[in-house]
Formats: sequence, structure tokens, C-alpha cells
Amino acid sequence: MLGPEPVLARLERLHPRLIDLSLGRIERLLARLDHPERRLPPVIHVAGTNGKGSTCAFLRAMAEAAGLRVHVYTSPHLVSFNERIRLAGRLVEDGPLVAALERCEAANAGEPITIFEITTAAAFLLFAEIPSDLLVLEVGLGGRLDATNVVPNPRVCAITSISFDHMEFLGNTLASIASEKAGILKPGAVAVTGAQAAEAFAAIDARACEVGIPLRARGRDWTIEPNPAGALRFCDAAGTIELPAPALPGPHQVDNAGIAVACLRAFADARLDDHALAAGLAQAEWPARLQRLSRGPLVALLPEGWELWLDGGHNEGAGQALAAHLAATADRPWHVVVGMKSGKPADAFFDALAPHAASLWAVAEPGQHAAQSPDALVAASRGRARVGPGVADAIAAILREADRPGRVLVCGSLYLAGRILAENG
Repeated sequence: MLGPEPVLARLERLHPRLIDLSLGRIERLLARLDHPERRLPPVIHVAGTNGKGSTCAFLRAMAEAAGLRVHVYTSPHLVSFNERIRLAGRLVEDGPLVAALERCEAANAGEPITIFEITTAAAFLLFAEIPSDLLVLEVGLGGRLDATNVVPNPRVCAITSISFDHMEFLGNTLASIASEKAGILKPGAVAVTGAQAAEAFAAIDARACEVGIPLRARGRDWTIEPNPAGALRFCDAAGTIELPAPALPGPHQVDNAGIAVACLRAFADARLDDHALAAGLAQAEWPARLQRLSRGPLVALLPEGWELWLDGGHNEGAGQALAAHLAATADRPWHVVVGMKSGKPADAFFDALAPHAASLWAVAEPGQHAAQSPDALVAASRGRARVGPGVADAIAAILREADRPGRVLVCGSLYLAGRILAENG
């Protein structure tokens, strides 16, 4: 059977814009589909700027370690669209996915709707029709007007780290961005948030008060701290849990892990005991989030003693998180290769990484979606980066100049990460 690409191509033509935040179109379609969004398993809804996907990965791993059947909805995908939908522990297969997309296409009857809205409706059809104990639902963009926000009664709502991204849709201040993200908070839920800037936290807290729900915030209602060996201690009103180091590397993952633990404590399923939380935390997987690559043509370019790492982070907050990891692993020099989507402000990203990079490179891979030119990235770096122009070219130049083994980090875009994984994953 053909994969989902032909029907996805048709659906992309239903709206002239890729992003058009609104709930009206998906609400119209879901009504024609007999409201699958009202027949979902219990939902943990996850919004934020950075860390959403990692938090969802921790949630899934811990819940599955407890024996729960877990649906997951995330975006974007890296290599295959099927990555976005996980049904009771397995990625959706082509047959059910195509059937759900075609049902939505028929019900929509050619009316304007964005590709994300109609594919979200298809995911809800699948989630409603296959038994599960939990749906981990990641927001696509923003929160208040995101297509996923049609879910009427989430059990838990999480807000991960807020940073500057998508300002053309969400506003130019942390408070306005946080307010849009916090639009997922609804009566009857429990809200959870991690470390936030003061103005972002104030907006989230105000929304929780407005809808009358408890907000469990890091530093006030729960804490999570690593010891020198990397193991974690989580504390809240219910007690203290000793946890292993998260499987996903980077200091920023401590916050994401804590949010996931706090969410599952609020979810309050008896199967989610301390053992399951610990086992899941140590087993979580999430591609292109500080992922070390072990095979493929790019890895083959590197001599013994070198490492190749991949991360899809692409905004100021992601740059700061990556910078913290580079600073904590400075036993070998880091060479940073950046490719970024057009329209993304790259200057703050470079500012965060530059002090920790032995060299900076600007690249654009063939087929990388809407990529900024390497010259534009060099300008954004204020001349600190050099033109690759491709990843392999940058690696070759790094090796020619390096006087000792180091690490290469390719970052700046999930689209670039997808291209790299398709060839080297």
C-alpha cells in the first residue's frame, strides 16, 4: 500500500498558508466526524517553547515502564510523517494512517483547513478508536489557538520552558508568549510548569488562577536537583524520589524530567510507582535532541576519537541550553555547525554558543526546508561563523584545522536534523 505522502500532498493544498492559528476550522471538521476529541483517553497536554518533545518522551517512557498503554502526538517529524502518531506504544502504520486521513479529507469536503489541523483531526480519530490508558498530546504552535487545544478536559496540562520563538504569531514579550502557551489550561485539570522567567511564570500563574486550577511549579511546589554523579532527587508534597540520570543528555533535561515526573504524580495512576518513574527516565529516547550519531557517511568522515552530535534546537532558549551542555563537557573542543530555517533569528543562537565553540560553521543542506543561506547565517553570527557550505564540507574543514580530537555538533533546525538522520541515523 502507498504511504501517506499522496494524501498529505492533497491536504496541503486546502489552505494557502502553512500556519493560520484558529480553532474554527478543526472544530467544524471534528463535528462532522462525530467529535472524536470527546472520546479520547485521559490527556496530558504539553505546551512550551523548548523541551516539549523531550518532556513527552519522558512521559511516554515512564508511563510505558509502568505498564500503561500510551498514545502520543508530537510534531514535527524528522524523517517519516508516521513519527507524529504513536498508538498504544507503536508508530502508526501506513494503512490506518492513510484511512484516517482520507476519512478527514472526505468529511472536510474541500473546505479551507491547514495541514496541521486536518492531520490533528486524523490523529484524534485514531486515538479515539484504539484503547489506551493515556494520551500524551504535544501542542504544535502556541497553545490557545493551536489545533490540539480542542480537547475539552485534559487531566494534566504542562508548560515547559518559555523562550522567544514564533513571535509573529505569539507576541514579542515572554509574557505574551507564555499567555498564549497557557491557553491550554482548562478547568478540572492540574497545571505543571518548570523553571520560568518571572514574567513568563506570572502569565502562567494568572491563567491558572483565572480557570481555577492548581499550578504545581518548580521551586515552589516541587524541586528536582542532580547530585555530582548526575542522579536526581525529586521532592514534592507527596514525598521524595531518588531517580537515575536522565537518558537524554544535557543540563536542561533535568527540568524536562522534573516536569514529566510532576505531571505523572498529578495523573495519579497507582501503576506509576517510583520504580516505573526511575526505569522510564533511564530509558527515554528522543531523536535529534543532543543525539550522538554512531553510523552513516558523516560519522565515517571522522577519525578515531571524534564524535558527531545532532540537535534540532533553533531559538535563543535552545542555544542557551546547548551552551550549558557544551560548557559542562569541555574536556574536548566542540565545533558547532549551524543550519537554520529562514525567518528564524540566528543572532541570539550564535551569541549563546560562540563562547563555547572552537569553531563555528554555517551550512545549508540540499533539500533542507526553507533554509537560510550560509552567508546570511555568517552575517547573523557577526562574522564569527564560516561558510561550510554543507555539513560534510564543514566537517572536512574542521578536520584539516584541528590539532586534537573533538566533537562536532550539527544544530539549528529540526528540518536539517531530519535530513541528517535520513542519511546517517
